[in-house]
Amino acid sequence: MPELPEVETVRRGLAPSMEGQVIAKAEVNRPDLRWPFPDNMADRLTGAKVTALRRRSKYVLADLDTGETLIIHLGMSGRMTVSGDPLGQFHHDHPAPEKHDHVVFHMGNGARITFNDPRRFGAMDLAVTDALEDHWLINTIGPEPLGNGFNEDYLTAKLASKNTPIKTALLDQRIVAGLGNIYVCEVLHRARINPKRKAGALSKSRVARIVPIVRDVLAEAIAAGGSSLRDYRQADGELGYFQHAFQAYDRDGQPCQTPGCTSTIARIVQSGRSTFYCPKCQR
Repeated sequence: MPELPEVETVRRGLAPSMEGQVIAKAEVNRPDLRWPFPDNMADRLTGAKVTALRRRSKYVLADLDTGETLIIHLGMSGRMTVSGDPLGQFHHDHPAPEKHDHVVFHMGNGARITFNDPRRFGAMDLAVTDALEDHWLINTIGPEPLGNGFNEDYLTAKLASKNTPIKTALLDQRIVAGLGNIYVCEVLHRARINPKRKAGALSKSRVARIVPIVRDVLAEAIAAGGSSLRDYRQADGELGYFQHAFQAYDRDGQPCQTPGCTSTIARIVQSGRSTFYCPKCQR
């Protein structure tokens, strides 16, 4: 599932073709994805101007001049790609429609934004912009890890009473927004923290170490266009390439890249998800 860097990369790729532009026509080609689409979604979007394109956690948010915000989740295999961009940032013309093109936005500037999702775990909804923070998909999400609300004091306080493994705690979207399996594995490896350690048992200094490393890992991943392992693509259809910089994730059996370490990366399962870490470096 795309995590914060992938969603932010998609948002940035869509912005030149969507922000400030009118959705001349919205096509909705099925009644649902993971959940049913909102009533009359095509009609509510057609003619609306996108005033801003934002991200909250793993959601792309398109604010409209109608007073509503379109909430977009890519799910497991969802892609949003741009074609026919009049700004010349994308090299391909409009492709032929594909089987899993479930929602298509024909923009007033000639661009076409296509949401393709073979596995249909993605989702879209419309919410009143002024009440967006009360929406059920948004209202329990913690602070953005790249924002000021995510800091050492905040994280220390949130983890103090947690009896869950630190890996599980950092995946909890109520604690911090947007982190998923890939980037938590990478963060904990760089922080030299064993993913099995109880979150509440970590010293304040070790928790403090996590915050800047989270920011660094996410910033590097965004600069690399995210990580493409299976289905993820950027808005221009290109792959991300942060997967080539992984130090832990999906490297089980390979040498640990920590200087001087002679161990290998191990894989365990936590809460049904694979965890990759170095048993020697991460304590």
